[in-house]
Amino acid sequence: MMKEFKEFISRGNVMDMAVGIIIGGAFTAIVSSLVADIITPIIGMLMGGINFSELAVTVGSAQLTYGNFIQAIINFLLVAWVLFMIVKAMNKMKRKEEEKPAEPEAPAEPPEDIVLLREIRDSLKK
Repeated sequence: MMKEFKEFISRGNVMDMAVGIIIGGAFTAIVSSLVADIITPIIGMLMGGINFSELAVTVGSAQLTYGNFIQAIINFLLVAWVLFMIVKAMNKMKRKEEEKPAEPEAPAEPPEDIVLLREIRDSLKK
């Protein structure tokens, strides 16, 4: 069982996925900070000094902080936009790679009967 686990863990796909998840987590923290600390305060200023983190509605004894929800939506849209731009760039690179002219293939070996006929022709010429 340990051997199988070791094989599973050492596969390239698993390691690539782990690196992607770690980088994604770090990227999400950066985007969250960008949204919470820069973008939403600017949007709040443009909308008359609204502080999104203070936007809330009290229902009974519960407080619904919909301002945080708005920040989460902005956060999601930014992450989705950046991922879209990355995928778009990757697709463009793939298309350029596919459009490269293919290296000329070596001519295929002629069938054996053609080779024999050529040998006979060459013998007759002599």
